[in-house]
Amino acid sequence: MDLQLPESHRALQASLREYCDNRVRPHAREWDHDERFPADVVRELGELGALGIRVPEEYGGAGMDALAVAVAVEEVARADGSLALTVASHNGLGTSHIRLFGSDEQKRKYLPKLATGEWLGAWGLTEPGSGSDAAGMKTTATRKGDGWVLDGAKMFITQGTVGHTFVVLARTSPEKKQKGITAFILEKGMPGFSQRPIHGKMGMRSSDTAELILENVEVPDSQRLGEVDQGFIDTLKILDGGRITIGALAVGLAQAALDESLRYAQERSAFDQPIADFQAIRWFFADMKTELEAARLLVYRAAALADSGKPYVREASIAKLFASEVATRVANKALQIHGGYGYTREFPVERILRDAKLCEIGEGTSEVQRTIIARETFRAGS
Repeated sequence: MDLQLPESHRALQASLREYCDNRVRPHAREWDHDERFPADVVRELGELGALGIRVPEEYGGAGMDALAVAVAVEEVARADGSLALTVASHNGLGTSHIRLFGSDEQKRKYLPKLATGEWLGAWGLTEPGSGSDAAGMKTTATRKGDGWVLDGAKMFITQGTVGHTFVVLARTSPEKKQKGITAFILEKGMPGFSQRPIHGKMGMRSSDTAELILENVEVPDSQRLGEVDQGFIDTLKILDGGRITIGALAVGLAQAALDESLRYAQERSAFDQPIADFQAIRWFFADMKTELEAARLLVYRAAALADSGKPYVREASIAKLFASEVATRVANKALQIHGGYGYTREFPVERILRDAKLCEIGEGTSEVQRTIIARETFRAGS
């Protein structure tokens, strides 16, 4: 068992750390306050290769693995959770759905531009009336000649207004419920396809989020992604991988909270000594560091299993569940260490706490993860 990252992954980590220290961390507070999507920085991340990590080299990507995506997302999250969410969703959802299930023609058309960040990818599963309940999906795709007509709406879609390529799930055989869902690739600007930005989020405020509205959107069959009625089955595989990246995002946020608290505790004095010298504070750090390291190892284990071709459904849910809840706990302790200052926007820990909460909701809530873990444990018998 090798617990060291490969050299290629350490190089990726180092390059992103240097970039984020210079270009991301100094501006994250401003982006959050203004709810501003940092389009120029996202383009630069594309130039660095951070948006095509898993795309094969023949399509202009880095051709790396799930562990590399986890490393990249974690590193960006240390500087800004919102930007890390963009990196995670672009690599793990829309782009991966085309990479794994697209036709050769679809891969040639979309992957090169997605790999460089020239186009951003979005992925539409959640709806206004259904989140975890895919069987309750209302968006439909109806046959019309050689093509399809899509009607419905999608909610809380990351990259919803800034995206160019959208993978959208729709019901093609309503009587089959979740076994009658098909994926389609839509492009921004298609007649009948519009996006409504969502503002006022608690956290991840500079990550672009929108509602997608589909009104008689006509697409040729060439825009169908994968087999008819196989969309949800393919989606489960996408979500398993996505849970690893959200776990990595949570680890990065927890690390950021720990880093900020270490600096503050050594600089802040009370009763004529740094607060870092008080046993109660030191025990906070012991708990934070222990849980953080455990979460990181769980995320890396799930990624390593995925890369080795071994089953990892349960392990991805374990990693996502534990890391997301650890991120919230660590950020809470960080705010407590900062005291009244932590409750202001002057220090990053309040933003980190707001951002961390999404990790317990997105890519399947903590309750969904517990359901999956229990199901897979009974199935395995241990």
